[in-house]
Amino acid sequence: MKDMVTGLSMVPHDVAVETRGRDMVLTTRVPMDEVVEHAGIWLNRWANYTPGRIFLAERSGEGWREHGYAEVLEMVRGLAAGLLARGMGPETPIVIMSGNGVDHALLSFAAQYAGIPTVPLAEQYSLIEEAHGRLVYVLDKIRPAMAFVDDAGRYARALALPQLEGVEIVAARTEGAPCKVTPLAELMAATPGAALEEAHARVGPSTVAKVLFTSGSSSDPKGVLTTQRMMCANQAQMSSVLPFLKDRPPAITCWLPWNHVFGGSHNVNMMLAHGGTMRIDLGKPTARGFATTLENIRAHPGTLSFNVPVGYSMLVQAMEEDRGLREAFFRDLDLIFYAGASLPQPVWTRLEEMAMEIRGRLPLMISSWGMTETAPATIMVHEPIGRSGIIGVPLPGTEVKLSPDDELRCELRVKGPNVMQGYWGDPEKSAAAFDADGFLVTGDAVRFVDPGDPDRGLVFDGRVSEDFKLTTGTWVQAGKLRLDTLEAMRGLVQDVVICGHDRGEIGLFIFPRPDRVQEGNSSDGAVIDGHLQAEIEAVMREMERRATGSAKKITRALLLAEPPSLKDGEITDKGSLNIRKIITRRARLLERLYDNEDPALIRV
Repeated sequence: MKDMVTGLSMVPHDVAVETRGRDMVLTTRVPMDEVVEHAGIWLNRWANYTPGRIFLAERSGEGWREHGYAEVLEMVRGLAAGLLARGMGPETPIVIMSGNGVDHALLSFAAQYAGIPTVPLAEQYSLIEEAHGRLVYVLDKIRPAMAFVDDAGRYARALALPQLEGVEIVAARTEGAPCKVTPLAELMAATPGAALEEAHARVGPSTVAKVLFTSGSSSDPKGVLTTQRMMCANQAQMSSVLPFLKDRPPAITCWLPWNHVFGGSHNVNMMLAHGGTMRIDLGKPTARGFATTLENIRAHPGTLSFNVPVGYSMLVQAMEEDRGLREAFFRDLDLIFYAGASLPQPVWTRLEEMAMEIRGRLPLMISSWGMTETAPATIMVHEPIGRSGIIGVPLPGTEVKLSPDDELRCELRVKGPNVMQGYWGDPEKSAAAFDADGFLVTGDAVRFVDPGDPDRGLVFDGRVSEDFKLTTGTWVQAGKLRLDTLEAMRGLVQDVVICGHDRGEIGLFIFPRPDRVQEGNSSDGAVIDGHLQAEIEAVMREMERRATGSAKKITRALLLAEPPSLKDGEITDKGSLNIRKIITRRARLLERLYDNEDPALIRV
């Protein structure tokens, strides 16, 4: 049906609730679209149906490097034949060490076409020497047969690691390589033959397409076995509730990294499944990279927009001063999709106002919930809701089990064809990931927008896995409390860690904003802006005044001058904190946090 507000075809929420003891199981009554057996079917389909339509593109000098569907298929088949000629197969994974790019995509699709798993990694693992420990961890676990980089000179230090000795290195650009390197063009020059047809015929729903490593926010990263079934089912699930994706070929210009499931599976496969165009934005929502993003939006804004909240905040600020940018962004826009955190409501509202100004109607503005283990979308908004913060309702084919606690909060567990079967080389963690009923234990918590109307959707409510007990026996919902604290201290802090496991009170480790820290001679190697401590103390006193019970009352805090350490695993490639690593590594500071005589302690 056509929505009157957006003018798009979509399916309203229609949730069914089944009670199983204390638990509730949510499903949708919306039927699921047909699921193809593997992603190669999409590539073959569009190469035959619309051979010249641009599928992959990236900036090249002053212009764009562009490849249509038929050309991509030809290059993919050549690369796949080259991989098979080296004896590669399901047990010989390829590590992709560089970031988004056309060559990265071609090699990934070629490997999938032949049934060879790829392992895309965060490029900072290779480019930042302090992060080489993360790269070594993955290499030791995966033991790849091949490694790819787009530029051998740029990645020379990583390529020289002993863990890559004996591994064939492939590069699009070979200059400056520290070792023998196979040019990607040489690999692509192979002639497809019977071996390729036989290998491609063996690819099916259970074939592992890629191994995606989790961010490691609570433990060491785990390699999620991402099958063709997971990826293909997820696209069918989304197109079932967002049929406008099938009304015309979508187009995106996107920076989201492909080592994450959002950018690399959700977005790339959405373009491939619907015959769309994927333009690679090498910019980022950072001070240095955002100018590139804005330039790309002006040139090719797309019909769908995917971003994180900080990206939209920066975009709104830029559009305030640039009507031409507003006109380009909203000109042909059907969808604004955010994930990773809640979009600030003022940003949401301003996007709506700008859309009405430029186009006279609103795009669909939505979010969803998912994780690496779920390919990723499992819960999604698919009707206009008018406000931020809602993650939506179950997608077709999924079951969402909610286990209520003593309030309105529920632990979230999920089941469906988009959910993984396990982790690479880790049967114990694979088994522990599921409950007795076969539901994936997510560690997340949600609550209903309106308990009396499940069609209103769910709201993310923190991480159950971060919760702990005080010595009084009181449970602390640390994930939710962290989100509330960050909101209260917005503009003052970069991040916080909730402390208090087996302690009598809740405390905070506070990472201040970098502009509030100066070089100095204190015990932590820096001096904190004196005004900041007073401002934070004032916020804590107001929070303490409004707190209802000891489970929400923060009584002490310590400002940490040293930022989270990537080298020591305190920060993930997504930029989130590894709480366990921080508390373990900074055990001495934890003791200071609970020492009432410590001069640096903020006490309320």
